Amino acid sequence: MTHTYIVSEMTCNGCKSHVQKALSEIDNVESVVIDLETKEAEITMSKHIDMDVFKAALKDSKYGIYHSKEDIKPTKKTVVKSSSGVYYCPMHCEGDKTYDKPMACPVCGMDLVAIESKEGEEDSSYKNLLKKFWIACLFTLPIFSIAMVEMIPNNSLHKIMPKLYWNWTQFVLSLPVVFYATWMFFERAYSSIVRRSLNMFTLIGIGAGVAWSFSLIGMLIPSSFPDQFKSPDGSVHIYFEAATVILTLVLLGQLLEARAHSRTNSAIKELLKMAPNTAFKIENGVEIEVSVEDIAIGDLLRVKPGSKIPVDGILVDGESSIDESMISGEPIPVDKIKGASVSSGTINGTQSFIMKAEKIGGDTLLSQIIHMVNNASRSRAPIQKLADTISGYFVPIVILVSIITFAVWFIFGPEPKFVYAFVNAIAVLIIACPCALGLATPMSIMVGVGKGAQSGILIKDAESLEKMNKIDTLIIDKTGTITEGKPSVEKFVSKDIDLLNELIISVASVNQLSEHPLARATVEFASKQGLKPMKVEKFQSFTGKGVQANYNDQQILIGNHKLLEENRITISEEFNAQIKKEQLKGKTVPLVAINGLFVGFIVISDAIKTSSIKAIQLLRNKGIHVIMMTGDNEYTARAVAEEVGIQDYEFSCLPQDKLNRVDQLKNDGKKVAMVGDGINDAPALALSDVGIAMGTGSDVAIESASITLVKGDLMNIVKARTLSEKVMTNIRQNLFFALFYNIIGIPVAAGILYPAFGILLSPMIAALAMSFSSVSVITNALRLKTITINN
Repeated sequence: MTHTYIVSEMTCNGCKSHVQKALSEIDNVESVVIDLETKEAEITMSKHIDMDVFKAALKDSKYGIYHSKEDIKPTKKTVVKSSSGVYYCPMHCEGDKTYDKPMACPVCGMDLVAIESKEGEEDSSYKNLLKKFWIACLFTLPIFSIAMVEMIPNNSLHKIMPKLYWNWTQFVLSLPVVFYATWMFFERAYSSIVRRSLNMFTLIGIGAGVAWSFSLIGMLIPSSFPDQFKSPDGSVHIYFEAATVILTLVLLGQLLEARAHSRTNSAIKELLKMAPNTAFKIENGVEIEVSVEDIAIGDLLRVKPGSKIPVDGILVDGESSIDESMISGEPIPVDKIKGASVSSGTINGTQSFIMKAEKIGGDTLLSQIIHMVNNASRSRAPIQKLADTISGYFVPIVILVSIITFAVWFIFGPEPKFVYAFVNAIAVLIIACPCALGLATPMSIMVGVGKGAQSGILIKDAESLEKMNKIDTLIIDKTGTITEGKPSVEKFVSKDIDLLNELIISVASVNQLSEHPLARATVEFASKQGLKPMKVEKFQSFTGKGVQANYNDQQILIGNHKLLEENRITISEEFNAQIKKEQLKGKTVPLVAINGLFVGFIVISDAIKTSSIKAIQLLRNKGIHVIMMTGDNEYTARAVAEEVGIQDYEFSCLPQDKLNRVDQLKNDGKKVAMVGDGINDAPALALSDVGIAMGTGSDVAIESASITLVKGDLMNIVKARTLSEKVMTNIRQNLFFALFYNIIGIPVAAGILYPAFGILLSPMIAALAMSFSSVSVITNALRLKTITINN
C-alpha cells in the first residue's frame, strides 16, 4: 500500500536526503519518494504503519510529518542567542534553526549570516574573507606564473635553478593558501561527505586536495610513478597551480557573497536612522528631554518644527503638516489636526504640536517596517548555483569512475599493479577537477555587472541577474517610479487671460513664504517664466486649508474650497466644472481669490516620466504582467494607470499591503519583481524575487533592492531583462567550456586507450586541457562587453 504525507521544514536536497533516510529505515517501509517542491512524501509499505511511528523516526530533527497541510501548526523558532549575535543558513537547510557563532552550515557548507548583531559585526565575515583572499592571491600568483613559464620551451627559469627547486618553491608557496586561507573549504568538503550531502565544496575539496597531494607525492617519490607520468628530466608533473588557483577563485566567490549580505544588513541600519533617539516629554506642564526608550503609553510629547515624530500616537493639541513619504511614498505633506494619528519617523512641518503616545518600541509603524525588511531579507534564500547542481551529479560519477579505474587496473593491469591503479585513479580525479568551473560564473557575472553599470543598471548579486529573465509579474510604485516624484505646476488658469502673469506673480509672492511643497512648485514655475516674486505683508498659514497675505494693497487667498467657503467666496459653475475635471485626473488644484473674488486656479501634478509609457508597453509585450500599487488616492491612481496603459492597479497602499501582495503572488507561483523608490517600498523590495530600486529614491530602498536603476528610468528594466538573458546564456556556455575538455579527458585518464595504443594521459595534456578550458571561459565571458541591451 502507498500513502502520501506532508513533511514540513524541508528546504533543500540535504533535508530531502535526511528525511528519506530516516523514513526508509522504518520496518515494513518498502520505498520513500519525496517531492521537495510540494513537500510530499510518498511512502510504500508492506503493511499499515501508524503515524506515530513516522513521527518517532523524525522526532530528533526539525522535520514534522502530517496527513495534510491543514494539520501543520506554527512552531516556535529555535533560536540560540549570545552576545555576539544570531546566525542562520541563507539556504535554510535546517529551517529556522540558528547558531550563536559564525561558521559554515553543517548541511550545505554555506557561510552562516547574522540575523542581528552588534555595530559592524556583520562586516567581520567579509573582512576576514578579504584578508584571506589577499593572502591567497599573494602566494597563488607566483605559483601560477612559475607553472605557466614551465610550459614554454627552453624555459628561462631553469637557468636560474633546476626544475626540482622550482617545484619545491611552488610547494612552499602553496602552504599558506591550502592550510590557512582556504582550509575551510576542505572542512566543508569533509562535512559534506560525512553527511552525504554532496555540493560544490565536495568537488573543490576532493579535486584541489587530490591535485595538491598528488603533486607532493610526485616530488617526494617520483620513482614510484610510471614513465608516462614523468617529464623528460624524470620529474613528475605537479599541480600546485591548479589546486591554489581554484581555491583562490572559490574564495573570491565567497568574498562577493559576504559583501552582498553586508549590503543587505545596511538597509536595516538606514531604517534605524529614521527613528529619533530623544523626545520632549511634558510632565506637570514642563518640557523635559528624555530618551525614546523612556516613553510610556499615554505620555504627552511636544513635537517641534522640522523634528521627527518619536513614537506612534494621536495629535491632541495644535496642528501641522507632516511629511509621511516614508510610509505612503507620496511627496506632498499631510495636514494633521486634533485627533489625527501620527507615526514614528515621519517629519513634522513648520508648526509645533502636542501628541499622546499610543504605540512605543517594537509596536510603532517604523519598527514594524524594520521588522518586515529584516524578515523579508532572511526569507530570500540565495539560488543554488548551477555549478552546485552540476557537482551534485558530477562528483559521485567521477568518484565512481575513479574507483572503477583503480579496481580494473589493480586486477587486470601490468606490474606494478598497485602503482598503475593508484596513479590512474588519481589521474581521473585530477583531470576531472575543472579549474575553469570556478571561473565560469564569476567571469560572466563580473563582465555582465560592468556592462549593466555602463547602462545605468547597478546589480548587487548574481542571484538577481539569474532571476530577472524569469520574471512574469512586475509591481511598480507610482510616485518617483512612473512619475517624477515631486509636484510641479502644469498650468495657471485665470478668469482674465490678460492678467495671467499678474496672477502667477501674486501667487509666487505669497507662496515664497511657505515651506509647503505645493507652494514651492508655484515659486519654481514663476521663476522658469522669468517672473520675480514681490514682497508681501501679513502672511498667514491655515493648516489643511491654505495661505493668505497682502500684496499690492490686495488680499490674496490661495487654498482649497474650504478656505474660500469660510471667506464666502463663490465660484461659477463653469469654473467648478473645470476644477472637478482636473481633480478627477488626479491633479491637485489650489484656488486663488483676490479681494474676496475668485480669479483662477493652479493645476499641480506629479508629472509622468517621458519613458514610462514606452517601458511599460515593452514589458507587457514581453509577457510581463504589470501591477501599479501606490499610496496615493483613487482618482490619481486611476488617471496615471490609464495614461500609461496599466489595467491592474491598487491605491491607498501601505507598506504591509505591498508586502502582502508580493507574498500572495509568490505563493501563487509567480516570479515577482518589485520596483520602488521609497522607504515604504523596502519590505516588498526585500521579499520579491528581484527588488529594483530607483537610484533617485531613498537609501533604504536602494539597500533593500538587488538592482538599482541609477537614473530612475523604467526603460532600464527592459535593459536589465535583456542583460539577464544574455549573461545566463553566457554562463551556460562557460559551464560547457569548463567541463567539456575535462570530461573528454576522463576516459583517457582512466586508461581506455592503453590496451590498444599503450597510451596513458600525459600530465602535460591534462594541464593543457585545464588551461584551454580556462582561456575559453575567459574569452567567452569577455564577449559580453560587446552585446547590445538597448531593446
